[in-house]
Amino acid sequence: MVKKAAEKGCEVIKHQTHFLDDEMTPDAKKIMPPNADVSIWDVMEKCSLTRDEEINLKKIVEDLGMIYISTPFSRSAADFLNDINVPAFKIGSGECDNLLLVEHIAKFGKPIILSTGMQNISSVKKPVEILEKHSIKYALLECTNIYPCPPEEIALGSLAQLSHEFPKAQIGFSDHSIGPTMSLAAVALGATIIEKHFTDTKNRKGPDISCSMDPDELEHLIKKSKDIAYARDRNKFIADIEKDVYRFARSSIVTDKDLKKGDTIDRHNIWARRPGDGEIAAFEFEKVLGKTLKRDIAKNNQIKWSDLE
Repeated sequence: MVKKAAEKGCEVIKHQTHFLDDEMTPDAKKIMPPNADVSIWDVMEKCSLTRDEEINLKKIVEDLGMIYISTPFSRSAADFLNDINVPAFKIGSGECDNLLLVEHIAKFGKPIILSTGMQNISSVKKPVEILEKHSIKYALLECTNIYPCPPEEIALGSLAQLSHEFPKAQIGFSDHSIGPTMSLAAVALGATIIEKHFTDTKNRKGPDISCSMDPDELEHLIKKSKDIAYARDRNKFIADIEKDVYRFARSSIVTDKDLKKGDTIDRHNIWARRPGDGEIAAFEFEKVLGKTLKRDIAKNNQIKWSDLE
């Protein structure tokens, strides 16, 4: 999977690190996730990697030129990831208000990406206080923890809210919807990080496959999000590329009737017409009012500054 992700331009692989004995009590064997037909314990027991397997996965990812990080779901998982020198940590929405784990991870001093699903602004403030106390660089991801998540349950408006409430944070979006639309919209609204589930093929079975992107969707998301980000970050100005269009699309001041030398310019004898390559642009019409002509000018001809006194 990570090889196919790398081929499509992926920048970061975000894994999950599960050491069940430190992550859950045996009661978890009775808890059935809404998108699965077995217990959460059974899901994780079947899918989690061993320590050696994850070390090997990290090496593969880094050899492919990508960044490897992971979400620890327990103290021992966090310690393990720190020992293998991940450059940053992801904390999932379920652990966002697990302040014991947040503080434990923050003490490593590495950047943290924190998902904020199942939270409100008030509850997010508590882990952020811990991160800022330890001078941690951090990002906050808007997230709705439903798999898949319908568009009407996604709160893209919270991107601006998070940015306003937490000005030190990078703001991003953890997308559990189907397709790229919500992620691309988030980029347009200022998201600098997009996280989305990935699979090599939609033909696999699993609770998250429906909201996962395949390699082609990943490539589309990367290309289009970069296009949007370039456009989003440009300020308003007259671009060089617009200058050729300016010459025909805008208007110049012209005579609106035959005028003689000595005539006075007023609103009744001038107008603005295309093309825009004349000396006096339409928005400058007030500058010529009250001026007198130095020469005769027939109707519908551009006026030059040298024609006025």
